[in-house]
Amino acid sequence: MSDALIDSLTAAVRARPDDLPLRLHLAELLVAAGRGAEAIEHAAQVLSREPGNETARTLMTSALAPPAGPRSEPGTGADTRGEAGPGADGSAAPRVDWAAMEQQFGDVVPPRFATAEDAADRTFDVERSTVTLADVGGMAEVKKRLEVSFLGPLRNPKLRSLFGKSLRGGLLLYGPPGCGKTFLARAVAGEMGAAFLSLSITDVLNMWVGSSERNLHDLFESARGHAPCVLFLDEIDALGHKRSQLHSSAMRTVVNQLLTELDGVQGGNEGVFVLAATNAPWDVDAALRRPGRLDRTVLVLPPDRPARAAIVEYHLRDRPVAGVDLDAVAAATENFSGADLAHLCETAAEYAMRDSIATGEIRMINQADVLAAAREVRPSTDAWFTTARNVAMFANQNGEYDDLAAYLKKRKSR
Repeated sequence: MSDALIDSLTAAVRARPDDLPLRLHLAELLVAAGRGAEAIEHAAQVLSREPGNETARTLMTSALAPPAGPRSEPGTGADTRGEAGPGADGSAAPRVDWAAMEQQFGDVVPPRFATAEDAADRTFDVERSTVTLADVGGMAEVKKRLEVSFLGPLRNPKLRSLFGKSLRGGLLLYGPPGCGKTFLARAVAGEMGAAFLSLSITDVLNMWVGSSERNLHDLFESARGHAPCVLFLDEIDALGHKRSQLHSSAMRTVVNQLLTELDGVQGGNEGVFVLAATNAPWDVDAALRRPGRLDRTVLVLPPDRPARAAIVEYHLRDRPVAGVDLDAVAAATENFSGADLAHLCETAAEYAMRDSIATGEIRMINQADVLAAAREVRPSTDAWFTTARNVAMFANQNGEYDDLAAYLKKRKSR
């Protein structure tokens, strides 16, 4: 095989990196020339874009195969550890650094060998939460619902047995972004003294067929193995989107797997408390919200006035502050989310720091800084409530958004 031809094609691929047929042709020539290590890179690039490309898969297999040649029988004393051996012409064949290959192409090609650690329970960052509901400002109605659904039955095993209340269940937290849904889930786990396992769409989705479903099953198995455990499904609208709106058959299969896991068909969910969060409950598949799954819904609203004062105090606690009236700040930040209030404190600190740099004298963050920041930072919840208002008005036939409609009515009257 002409090295000049290979060099020319290599240059052409560099100039046109997205030309997959050209990459495959170069990989074929490299394999034929015995340069499998170089062919792997090009086959992997094709597979990363087209996982089902059979030509690339075949080339990858050929490139990974050991070079043909006489093999020593066991017991003859020949070296079988993968070290470089003599080639067909008596010269030393190039040694393939498999560890480096696996590290470089680990996101495209599965590992050659599975270790016992890989086959065992995959630990998905199971935590022990140190926060409790006492650390959550406001949210009195949300706490009340949590007490009835989860915490009460856990604290009263005799009453639980008397009323036949199972130690399982699902609760859907919904509301504007940045209002503390994730923090609330951690607080529930801390209140229960339970393990906490958070799951997002990035923990599940995988380019390989069947891998996403296996990841989802493994996550639920980990939660079952650490029961009592609060399993938090973040952005459930992305993972459990309405199947009627999905154009990908793979995503519909993932939703089906999630339904199976919530039912505990392959493993009992006793002691697994599923909390899901979403900014768009109207996009969640209806089957996920049927009785026995995520059958209870709680609206998590922006913090009320006392909670806003507490949040601002929390974010200013380690900063140089003088004369800040927390109640006045809370009054000026109606409809701000917790994330908005954190940004407000950052902005106020920037004002004071900018003045300190300009004058050469360090000064404290004062009330004027915080109120100026409140005028600059706009509440991020407004856009969400615009969408939610339409849902409450035109898509609330079964009453599932009555609490949202009541809040919107109260908000309009203010």
